[in-house]
Amino acid sequence: MSTLTQAQQHALLAAARHAQRQAYAPYSHYAVGAAVLDDQGRIHAGCNVENAAYPQSLCAEAAALAAMVLAGSKRALAVLVVGQGGKNASAWTTPCGGCRQKLREFGAPDMPVLSANDTTLGPSYTLGALLPESFGPDHLAHPTPESAP
Repeated sequence: MSTLTQAQQHALLAAARHAQRQAYAPYSHYAVGAAVLDDQGRIHAGCNVENAAYPQSLCAEAAALAAMVLAGSKRALAVLVVGQGGKNASAWTTPCGGCRQKLREFGAPDMPVLSANDTTLGPSYTLGALLPESFGPDHLAHPTPESAP
């Protein structure tokens, strides 16, 4: 797992907590914030945005990745997710299955995935530990848009 500096962890945590406060979660009341560190050292944040038609909701991680792409980056180096921890105080919020796959599109299996809540930084994982034997862009025979001539 690549090592994050204390300053990078602090910046990711601050951005994700700010994003969590902006979440629109009127149905689940489960606000989530996420922050992605890109390969240019920039941080992109996102929050969950729910919809009355539940499948149309947007996860915080997907929103952060969209912000990263909009800013011109296609490579994620780390992500931090802030959630409420659910009913079990020892439970930490990690990306859902769909977001794990979305993160894999832009991040390597050794990418750090950190968790936190309102008061403390929680455990960290690698994307590979959360999504083992994943399918990613490197599995496709044709070139990706960045590698095409």
